[in-house]
Formats: sequence, structure tokens, C-alpha cells
Amino acid sequence: MRFADYAKLYLKAGNGGAGSVSFRREKYVPKGGPDGGDGGKGADIVLRGNPHMNTLLDLRYKKFINADNGKNGTGSNKTGSDGEDVVLNVPLGTVVYESESRRLIGEVTEEGQNLIIAKGGIGGKGNTFFKTSTLQTPKFAQPGEEGEEIVVEIELKLIADIGLVGFPNAGKSTLLSSISAARPKIADYPFTTLEPNLGVVQLPDYRSFVVADIPGIIEEAHKGKGLGIQFLRHIERNSILLFVVSADTDIEKEYDILLNELKEYRSDLLQKTRVLAITKMDLIPGFELENKPELDIPIVEISSATGHNLDGLKEILWTALTSNNYQD
Repeated sequence: MRFADYAKLYLKAGNGGAGSVSFRREKYVPKGGPDGGDGGKGADIVLRGNPHMNTLLDLRYKKFINADNGKNGTGSNKTGSDGEDVVLNVPLGTVVYESESRRLIGEVTEEGQNLIIAKGGIGGKGNTFFKTSTLQTPKFAQPGEEGEEIVVEIELKLIADIGLVGFPNAGKSTLLSSISAARPKIADYPFTTLEPNLGVVQLPDYRSFVVADIPGIIEEAHKGKGLGIQFLRHIERNSILLFVVSADTDIEKEYDILLNELKEYRSDLLQKTRVLAITKMDLIPGFELENKPELDIPIVEISSATGHNLDGLKEILWTALTSNNYQD
């Protein structure tokens, strides 16, 4: 297993160190005042955005994570050292929820962004802190706070400009390999793609955009059928949805089924800009459809095998993407 977009972790952040009860005692100062230092802060558990990663696979092997406690304070007003934070590198597009309630803790979308998912406890105050004009020799100090203990679910939603949406064997992987340097597994049977693939599409004038090939969706995928439901979350971050339907099928019917699956999964996905690519036009005599679908979205007839109209598709996607970004 090379790809993982989900992990469940049991976290325990560090406890804060205890404050110290201490009094200054020197040769000529037999009754010095309190000098107990504060305890150190317990370590946090942190997610950090790393643009060079594209899987949560490493986290699948770290089920239980315990962070260091802060050290106790000591005499001479010395504060205990803080626990060293546990930093977990994750891909951009990582989202974290509290497991039981599904409360959103946060998401990591930028390089170097730090997201604390379990907070370490604050160190306790030493007895120096409690000295007042009426209490000259406090003989007590604070214990450190407990570090947060929490179970989290971490999900990856791939960040890409364009998301390919289609049935298994519709030609999505072949299309991705034809317009980018990505080399997904390709074969003539359903569910060849078992994990999302990303490819960078280069255009003239230094233009480029990122395309995500999502594993094929089948009818009633939103109910858990097939493999598509596992990856529908990746579509959420795509600016443009490129529907991919084979020319040798009932094009409008397949498009409507795909559209309905997205609607049932999350209706707001239908607000995204959509483009329809009719693939495998090399199977149609003269590369010409007899009955062209009548839809209110851009439709591009292509053949990945022959390269037919791929440049045109790239330009249409670029136009849709830049128009969409401008509107945003």
C-alpha cells in the first residue's frame, strides 16, 4: 500500500511540569525568601504542511503518540525546560477532526503551516509567584496542567486545479498520462485506478495546472458501493470538475448519473465549474458524433490514443480555471 488518505491517531500531549517549593538559603542569608521556579510547558503535537508529500501512509503506523512532559521547576527561580513538540509532516490538504464528535480541529493548506492538534499542559507556578506582602513564605506551588488527550481522524483531500470525474474504464488515466507527465496504471478493465494520481499539465507561455485522476465512480457510490466513495472527498478541493465519458456509451445518461452521485454526496459540489470531455473519439467513424449531447457546459471531443483535440481541451480548461479564479 503506497497511498493512504485516512489515519486515526490516539494522542496524549505532554503534561506541564510542577512548580517548585524552594527557599533561598545561603551562608549569610539563613532566612531568604521563596525562590521556587515554574514548571516547563508540556509538548504539543503538531501537524506541519509539507508540499513534497502526497500520502498519510506514515501516520498509519503511528497509532499512539505520547509527547514529552515539561520538567519541574527548581530552586533559584529556575524554570523547568519545556517538552519538545512532536511535529508530524503531512501533505497540503490535510484535514483533522475530533473522532467522536467529528468536530473540525483545522486543516493544513500551506507549506510550513503548523496546526496544533493536541495542546501540552501549562507548567505550574513555583512558590515565588505566590509571595505577597502578607504571605512572605508560601510553602506551596502549583502542579502542572494535564496535556490534552484526544482521538483524532486525519483525512487528506488532494489539492488540484482540475478533478477528473468518470466511471471506471472511461479513459481518465489514459487522458492524464496523455496531457501530463503522470504515469498511472492503465489497463482495459474497471477499477484500474485504486488511488488518486496527480499530474501537472504544461501549456505554452509558462502556464500550468494540476489535474487529479480520481478512482472511478459507479452508480450509488454515495451509498458506499464500489471504490468511488472512498475518494469523493478529493473532489471537494478541485476548482474545476472535468467529467470524462466514453464516446461509445450513452453520454448524457452517464453524465447525469455522475452528476447525481456528486449531488447525493455533497450538493454544493454542483456549484463548481464543469467541463465534459468525450473520450475515445477514435472509436467513432470520422471522429464525429451523430447525436451530440445538449448540455449547458463546455463539451470537448477528444482521443487520448491519437492526441485528437487534446491541446484544445487544455486551453478550455485553462480558460475555465482562470475565469473561475477571477470570479473567486
